[in-house]
Amino acid sequence: MDLFESARISELEALIKKYQDSYYNGEGEISDAEFDKLWDELKSLDPDNPVLHKVGTDSGNFAKIRHIMPMGSQEKAANPEQFLAWANTHAYDEYLVEYKLDGASLELQFSHGELIRAVTRGDGTIGDDITANARKMQGVNAALFDGNGKIDFTGAVRGEVIMTHEVHERLYSDKANCRNAANGLMKRKDGSGSENLCLITYDALAAEGKSPFADEEEKILWLKKCGFNVSPLKICRTPEEVIEYRAEVMEIRKSLDYDIDGLVIKERRIDLADASRARPDRQIAFKFSLEEAVTTLREVEWSESGATYTPVAVFDEVQLNGTTVQRASLANPDTMRSLGIKIGSRVVVVKRGEIIPKIESVLNEEEGQVTSEVVFPKKCSVCGSELVDEGSRLYCPNRNCSKRVLHQLEKWTGVVDIRDLGEKLLLALFESGKVTSISDIYALSEEDLVPFFLNEESIENRKDSLGARKVRESIQNHRRMPLAVFIAGFDIEGIGETMVQKLVDAGFNTLDKMLAATEEDFSSVYGFAQITAHILAEGLAENRDEMLSLTQGGTIELEEAGTGELAGKSFCFTGELHTLKRADAEAMVKKAGGSCKSSVTKDLSYLVTNDTSSGSSKNQKAAKLGIPVIDEEEFLKLF
Repeated sequence: MDLFESARISELEALIKKYQDSYYNGEGEISDAEFDKLWDELKSLDPDNPVLHKVGTDSGNFAKIRHIMPMGSQEKAANPEQFLAWANTHAYDEYLVEYKLDGASLELQFSHGELIRAVTRGDGTIGDDITANARKMQGVNAALFDGNGKIDFTGAVRGEVIMTHEVHERLYSDKANCRNAANGLMKRKDGSGSENLCLITYDALAAEGKSPFADEEEKILWLKKCGFNVSPLKICRTPEEVIEYRAEVMEIRKSLDYDIDGLVIKERRIDLADASRARPDRQIAFKFSLEEAVTTLREVEWSESGATYTPVAVFDEVQLNGTTVQRASLANPDTMRSLGIKIGSRVVVVKRGEIIPKIESVLNEEEGQVTSEVVFPKKCSVCGSELVDEGSRLYCPNRNCSKRVLHQLEKWTGVVDIRDLGEKLLLALFESGKVTSISDIYALSEEDLVPFFLNEESIENRKDSLGARKVRESIQNHRRMPLAVFIAGFDIEGIGETMVQKLVDAGFNTLDKMLAATEEDFSSVYGFAQITAHILAEGLAENRDEMLSLTQGGTIELEEAGTGELAGKSFCFTGELHTLKRADAEAMVKKAGGSCKSSVTKDLSYLVTNDTSSGSSKNQKAAKLGIPVIDEEEFLKLF
């Protein structure tokens, strides 16, 4: 473990202890989601850290009492992928699922059916005795009775002290949330306000005699029979059913009287040995995330980019990571079909680090739900050609479609970085018929460009155009480029400079080799699945003639791969640069034979940042992988 990683672990330990202390004493400073991020980061850096196996502690204002039943923390899954990973090693015939209540844990201790103590969670073994306060709470029974009279039970009942939304809004709206308000009230020395709290139970353990229940389902039924409020119980047969149920609960969550922040999943049998651990393994908290929500699909729009028609879902607004979201990518026709999505479907929308949210799944239709099939466009909106549905994409096959041609021209000027040939000028040149191919760009003379900068009177007076001269020079200054830039400029769907560079690094380092390769050749390269390989081979064949014309005619000079002082080196830039723009820095790298990446990977040569000691995710990953982190000054010295 290096110094940076060790320092970060120490920092995370301190933060988690601090926020645990504030949480257990009723003054929570950060949200559960923010706390979970710190917890997950520490777990990834140091899985056996003692802090991860220690529950927070209560204040010193009450007598300390030892629990009858352990009150440890649960393992947690933050998303369906993590839950499925847990379920793969915990194959149960049934999965018993309850709400994960967002309140404060409390243990009620009974002797022969009489309540003798109420103890907070504390450190998981010893907590605060708040019996006087608990007796005032709704849902706390001073004695246990059923239809046959008093129940002779000695042991513990565990539940969660919650505040309802109605009480919070009416009496405690000055508190950040219901949980914080409940935490504060239950630990008041004078007990005032405890009558506004409610206990919902979900666990019990007999300390003497025979247990009154044989499994987890019977336990909930017994608690209900004793007059306790209980969490709803759902029995699922498969992990996939659990995920489906979680999505359904996410949808109704806002309509509940109290806060929940996930589900708790258990097996049917009661495993006392596992429950006694500080962090039980046989059950898991499947948490909700700020990065996902359930909503209803209202329509599908088709985004037209070059030849491709991409489906975009439009749905009722939801909040994801603090932002309002109403649209999400549906990727392609095959994705839509595999999801089974329809207009009116209830869908799970996620945004886990992606810039654009996506539809992760579609919930089962309910009785009375009205849905209709999504209508696919059949013809190109510009040239009228029949669209081709390959499953992985829906596109216009007409090579001469004006929309496709213009998009390719825009892509070329962007990738090759001809900045002075802007979109408006390019559009004007295209509409006038002056530029209808990449080759036409390089055939432009200064005289061709003058009419786009000067009016007729200025031209008649033989006035020069500095703008026309500047554009012409900019074009001519971009005639030498790496093979990866050249191929990426031809606007082959999904084939950017980074993807082509992978091929170059794999040995396809000349245009001839690239054009001679087959789909099978491309699919053997890491990162090129069958669909991507097919699209690339198809795109190269389609643009072959112009590619050869540009290079063999001397219009474009391709740089020999593997030359230059940075040949074989890769760079990733993060944060602000002081003396040059990031685009200029990346251009310098490429001109010197190097390559640029958007993320930190194990084969990266350098991470460039002016904040080399920050705790950013890229800096952390670079440190973990042993990748040199250099600042702007060190970067420039490489040249």
